[in-house]
Amino acid sequence: MAVYDRIGVTYAETRRPDPRIDAAIRAALGGARSVVNVGAGSGSYEPPETVLAVEPSEVMIAQRPAGLAPAVQATADAIPLSDGAVDAALAVLTIHHWPDLARGFAEMRRIAGRIVVLTWDPSMARSFWLSREYLPEDAVEWDIARCPPLGTVTRLIGPDAAVIPVPVPHDCTDGFFGAFWRRPEAYLDPVVRAGISNLAHFGDALAPAFEHLAADLDSGAWHRRHADLLELDELDLGYRIVAGPA
Repeated sequence: MAVYDRIGVTYAETRRPDPRIDAAIRAALGGARSVVNVGAGSGSYEPPETVLAVEPSEVMIAQRPAGLAPAVQATADAIPLSDGAVDAALAVLTIHHWPDLARGFAEMRRIAGRIVVLTWDPSMARSFWLSREYLPEDAVEWDIARCPPLGTVTRLIGPDAAVIPVPVPHDCTDGFFGAFWRRPEAYLDPVVRAGISNLAHFGDALAPAFEHLAADLDSGAWHRRHADLLELDELDLGYRIVAGPA
């Protein structure tokens, strides 16, 4: 079973594309006239130039809005396109789920002239207050272990790969893990957590962490400790676009 057949049921409800992140992805795609969206999920950030979406989960494919590109139930390591079929291959917050990362990137290099990946730098895991102050260490370590280092991603794309920081807006509309850095109460919502793969993976085991967060919000301790965050419009939590070749 694809992982999102289990945890992706409410994904379209909480993971709506953010226009500022979308603009960064479009800029990285440059003038690509044909795109394949690999690990496409429910179609977030899918540009109109997309000719095919590749997604292993039936549950996610079923949530794709009408009018998007055709979707095929397949995986990154076996993309059903011929060599050089598209200008660009796009992968948005998905590579940490791939069982064979090198093969997935080899497939993208085979079918596309350009690769654009939105990913997360695991070396910044503990820069985020949720990981540093509330989540148990085994959950943080699990997330770090499954996310490929930026050096690995750039190596698999090629020597000319560019790394572009993607700061998270304070009102981000895409409910990924770091999206609610200035809206901590959102993490208390089980529907929000269900759309965040690392939190969904641990499920009820994280109940004490969120009880702790709820208590700190009720007492005002969180706001006293993080008053500086409330003045920021965006925050760098390690999300990065890696794109190449130039």
